[in-house]
Amino acid sequence: MTPAAARPRRAGRAGQLALVLHTHMPYVAGFGTWPFGEEWLWEAIVTSYLPLLGVLGRAPITLSITPVLADQLEDAGALARCLSFLREVRPESHRRDIARYRAEGQDVLVAELERSATEYAAAAERLAALGGGLLRALGRHAGWTSAATHAILPLLASDDAISLQVQTGIASHRRRFGAWGGGFWLPECAHAPWLHPVLEQAGVRATCVELTRLWREGDERHLRPLATDDGPVLWPLDRAAIALVWGRDGYPSAPAYRDYHGLTEHHHRLWRNDGGAYDPQAARHLAAEHARDFVGWAAARVGRGGVCVCALDTELLGHWWYEGPWWLAAVVEEAARQGLELTTLDDALERHDPAPAPAHMGPSSWGEGGDLRTWSGPSVADLAWQARTAEVRLLATGRRPPDRALRELLALQSSDWAFLAHRGLAGAYPRERAAGHAAALARAVEAEGPPGHPEPANLAPDLTGWLE
Repeated sequence: MTPAAARPRRAGRAGQLALVLHTHMPYVAGFGTWPFGEEWLWEAIVTSYLPLLGVLGRAPITLSITPVLADQLEDAGALARCLSFLREVRPESHRRDIARYRAEGQDVLVAELERSATEYAAAAERLAALGGGLLRALGRHAGWTSAATHAILPLLASDDAISLQVQTGIASHRRRFGAWGGGFWLPECAHAPWLHPVLEQAGVRATCVELTRLWREGDERHLRPLATDDGPVLWPLDRAAIALVWGRDGYPSAPAYRDYHGLTEHHHRLWRNDGGAYDPQAARHLAAEHARDFVGWAAARVGRGGVCVCALDTELLGHWWYEGPWWLAAVVEEAARQGLELTTLDDALERHDPAPAPAHMGPSSWGEGGDLRTWSGPSVADLAWQARTAEVRLLATGRRPPDRALRELLALQSSDWAFLAHRGLAGAYPRERAAGHAAALARAVEAEGPPGHPEPANLAPDLTGWLE
């Protein structure tokens, strides 16, 4: 926990805490095998999205859902395939691990496996019982949208490609969820001033940016929105707050929490970060302690006013950090107990007057180094070049290409392939995916017959913005 001496002092009129959850999964429908095929999405549904539904309705939280995730959840066969995974694959995988550890006399691990099996079964029943499906349930709380396929917008070569990503994402949100207040999550917080006119034209009112390279961590200038001359209001992320959760030594690294990387033969997690057998009651108690610490820190941070913007990947809460949903629920309770006001960014924009944005702002992101190297550096320069080359070739035709070609371009532009390749998280998979989409795009444009790549089912059904 954060030492008391390291906390800012609380004085004067208190400000607000804005919890921002960015909800995104790569387009995996019909592609790949464990753990980067559809099972990846099914696990996020069970461990993140379903548990968080109970928290989202209890407090003002800014939730963004990427269109590419919504595309997959909207797919007619997605629910059936997920339920099949939960009702067939997971019971059998639990049964096999239970048999092994029972034979070894490891009763503590058997008990945890039995608890886990019950959890998956309950998730299946809850998912099946959701009226209107999971997407509609999440959409009730989603005020912000994002780019169509989570592209790094500053890396795109043209305003037409940026417009395609932005306007398709906005059209997707409006069709599915109705009213949109202008909140737009820039994928990976990748921002550059030259995006402003395109965002403004599309109706984007506000977005989040990472400015820690410009202002040191903890600077109070991170607590105030920024007005740009030619585009949306910018909300600086408060890296000091995010680091409490997302940092190398953040809460999820505590010894008592469940180890994400320690797996059984059939891909179950039974151990703590310190190597001992997992104890869910001890972990839940620690999550409550960490929530008290976080709220106390945030209350002191905004003690003299302003808005502390703590943005997290939704999937951190549950999928990567198993106890994350418990922590978030406890944060909501603690905020009420400690008198810390929670707010959405849309509401905060009505209350807090923006300061002028810095005159000189280069490209930035919440990736490594605060710049774009994660998606364009030497280790993945070939992927960035491949996507830009495909985009320019489409533009060179001077006409609107077939929808299939545009969808393949959108899929190729996803930030996920470069991220996975840069981090070395998925072997050859990300480059294989990118190469497949690039080849299918070329064949679709040249009308050489079937693209030779699986049709992206329900990907970007709301195409708009290219050469319009």
